Amino acid sequence: MIPRNIQSMNKFIFLSLILVLTYGCSSQDGNEGNVTVGTTEQQVVPVVEDLPEYSVSELPEGLVWLTNEDDPVFADPNAKPGGTYNEYMPSFPLTLRAVGPDSNSGIRGYILSNQLSLTDIHPNTRKFMPALATHWAYGDDNKTVYFKINQDAKWSDGKQVTADDFMYTLDFMRSEYIVAPYYNNYYNSEIVDVKKYDDFTISVTGGTAKPKDDLLLYYSISPTPRHFHKLDENWVMDYNWLISPNTGPYQITDVVKGKYVEFTRNRNWWGNDLKYYQNRFNVDKVRISVIRDPETAYRHFLRGELDTSILTFPNYWHDKTNDKTYQNGYIHKIWFYNDLPQPAAGIYLNLDNEIFLDINVRYGLAHSINIQTMIDTVLRGDYERLHAMHTGYGEYTNTEIRAREFDLDKADEYFSAAGWGERGPDGIRIKDGNRLVVVLAYSTQLHTDRLVVLREEAKKAGVDLQLNLLDSATYYKNVIEKKHQAAWMSWSISLRPSFWQHFHSDNAHKPQTNNITNMDDPEIDALIEQYDNSDDVNARTELARTLDMKIHESGVYIPSYYVPYVRHGYWRWVKLPEAYGTRLSDTLFDPMYLSLFWIDEEEKQRTLKAMKNNESFEPVTIIDDKYKVAF
Repeated sequence: MIPRNIQSMNKFIFLSLILVLTYGCSSQDGNEGNVTVGTTEQQVVPVVEDLPEYSVSELPEGLVWLTNEDDPVFADPNAKPGGTYNEYMPSFPLTLRAVGPDSNSGIRGYILSNQLSLTDIHPNTRKFMPALATHWAYGDDNKTVYFKINQDAKWSDGKQVTADDFMYTLDFMRSEYIVAPYYNNYYNSEIVDVKKYDDFTISVTGGTAKPKDDLLLYYSISPTPRHFHKLDENWVMDYNWLISPNTGPYQITDVVKGKYVEFTRNRNWWGNDLKYYQNRFNVDKVRISVIRDPETAYRHFLRGELDTSILTFPNYWHDKTNDKTYQNGYIHKIWFYNDLPQPAAGIYLNLDNEIFLDINVRYGLAHSINIQTMIDTVLRGDYERLHAMHTGYGEYTNTEIRAREFDLDKADEYFSAAGWGERGPDGIRIKDGNRLVVVLAYSTQLHTDRLVVLREEAKKAGVDLQLNLLDSATYYKNVIEKKHQAAWMSWSISLRPSFWQHFHSDNAHKPQTNNITNMDDPEIDALIEQYDNSDDVNARTELARTLDMKIHESGVYIPSYYVPYVRHGYWRWVKLPEAYGTRLSDTLFDPMYLSLFWIDEEEKQRTLKAMKNNESFEPVTIIDDKYKVAF
């Protein structure tokens, strides 16, 4: 897998941010009933007859082994184990595979969270800490990291994690049988070698030299269970509904097609006693039910059928909490500021669409999109205007970039330069008998009201901005196959800007890549390659700022807004640690990654009894701004 350090920052930000793209996929056959899953022991797994054997290399002398046991713990020692945490996804996945066709589902983030990498990131200090590795050392080439694997680490089926499982990751991710071009490329160009020195010592060599901290960020890979996978032309179908062994605390134990997926906590998990894992992953079960409409899901929450709800949307925080369940103290509210890189949210233009070949049209459109009015009206001023592709990345952020503001005069200037100066009877610009139409695809009804503002404001500039609401599966397929004209979406975040996947020509003009603008610019390619190949922090930050300016100048991306906080409603039986969250908490109720909360069963029974007897508690609203920063 891609290193969990990157995965953790790339988890889909499920409803907690306003441009979320939930990669859920609807059940295509419509059948409801148990998928034959049960437990991992009950699976009929293809027999792996010949496990690959790997040669042993000689470990270099003079390595300086490092670890981190000095940072403060961030979990609460008062946390209680037990209970079931209930949340939802908008559609049922098409597969339980984490790679290959249809794997970008709403369940994928949960699966990846249980595939630990060699190291992890402390969510307050941002320093690296042990995960599957106990120690690490850096090679002199600035491309290689050496790791000592924790000999206590086990797969969920009880087998020991060894160096061979990391060696196998290279074979697996390079295989054509997994039908995953992105991973094929990543594990050829980014991860170029994995070596074994003994059963519990390996090295990972990347394709480019990087600063030391970035080596751990990008090259701290996850293992793949070589005893489980039989790679052949049938792999995609044979493993579609099989549950892979993992190294994390939870495993899928129950799947009812079209209804829910359930994970169960392994109370004998090998990592229970590790310093940074204690008092985390507290609930016994996590059930993710399919509820296709967010409004319906919120009603389930008010009935206590879901334990928490995102309240980031202004109408939820300001209006939908005027309910007796909040007023009587049964549900608490929290507004928690974090200190995170911000998702790159906004409108992405497809350069393979003929109308956008002229940069004047792209600039004209940017000046026709009234983001600020949307923020001030529909979003009640709660959100902040986003200016650059990479915001909140420290020195990597180009603070000189300012988004193009709504300006009818500038819009007219650019459109006229592109030959769209004439207007029809309805006020929409025309050229050669064609109206200036831009179709904007989006994936959730919750965004319709804000996009209607953009549509109506764009008419003033002579643009017919047509809104195309698609279900999440169709939307994702449309965008990833580059069939969109314009896409309203947000890319999830990492600790470092990532340019190659989004803007390098290697990923343009082909489906199943993240270059959804089809950017194909030799100058930008060269800068990206310099950025990826630099091991000098100062050079990398300067290149990142230059690249963001080039993206801004290209006009392919119209930034929208960012949200430097999370807002939740949660039933009073759901308990948070004293600090509520961490600097890097993009949600306070992630059951699989940071997972600091717990369920108090006694409090739950007390609350249900009070509700039955029409008794109330003191209402609770928490606003915590200790990590608040200004960009």
